[in-house]
Amino acid sequence: MASIDVTSISDLWDRVFGSQPAPAGWLVVVTGVVALAAVVPHPVWRVSRNTITIAHEGGHGLIALVTGRRLNGIRLHSDTSGLTVSRGKPSGIGMILTAAAGYTAPPLLGLGGAWLLSAHHITLLLWLATGLLIAMLVMIRNAYGALTVILTGAAFLLVSWLTEPAVQAAFAYTAVWFLLLGGVRPAFELQSKRRQGGAGDSDADQLARLTNVPPLLWLFLFHAVSLCSLIGGGRWMLGL
Repeated sequence: MASIDVTSISDLWDRVFGSQPAPAGWLVVVTGVVALAAVVPHPVWRVSRNTITIAHEGGHGLIALVTGRRLNGIRLHSDTSGLTVSRGKPSGIGMILTAAAGYTAPPLLGLGGAWLLSAHHITLLLWLATGLLIAMLVMIRNAYGALTVILTGAAFLLVSWLTEPAVQAAFAYTAVWFLLLGGVRPAFELQSKRRQGGAGDSDADQLARLTNVPPLLWLFLFHAVSLCSLIGGGRWMLGL
C-alpha cells in the first residue's frame, strides 16, 4: 500500500493557502491599464466580453442552487450572450435573487478577488477561480460554452501551477481588474438598449415583473454595485 507523503501535502497546502509577496506598485497599475484596454475598445470587447458572460451566467447558476432551485443548464453563445435555465417557484425571493445575480456577479467576484489580492493570496485566488470554472463546466449544455469555460479554466490552472510568482501576480491582477472594469460596461450597454426600445426581456425587466419595481431602479442597482465594487476593489489593490 502506497503511503501518503505528508510533506508533499503540507507543501501543497502552504503553496495554495499561504501568502505571496506583494507585487510592485507599477505592476498593479500596468495590469489595470491592460484590463482597461480589453474593456474599452469595442472590437476587443466583443471577444473579451465572453469572460464577463461566464461570470454573469455563473452568478445566475450559483444563486439558483443556493436558493434551492434546480439548475437545468447554462449555455454560452459566440455573440457573448448566455442563458441559464433553472426550475422552481416562478416567483419569490429565490427567483428574484437568481435574476439579480447576473449583472452583479462579475463586479462582486472582482471585489472578492481584490480582497484576496490585498491579503496577498494570489495562488489561492487562481485555484478558487479554477475550481469555480470546473464546477460550472458540469452545467454547460453547448459546445461553444464548454470550449470557452475549458480554455478559461486551463489558463488559470496552467498559470497557477507552472509559472513563477511574478507571472501569477500579473495574471491575477489583470483578471481581477478585468472583472471590476468589465463588470461596469454591461449595465451601460443594457441602459443603451432599453433607451432604444430593445432588451425587453432583460434581467432588469424580469425583475420588474417579479417585484413591481420599475426596471430603471434595478438598472440603478446594477450600476451601483458595479461602480462601488470598482472603487472599493481598486482601492484595495492599489493599497489606498
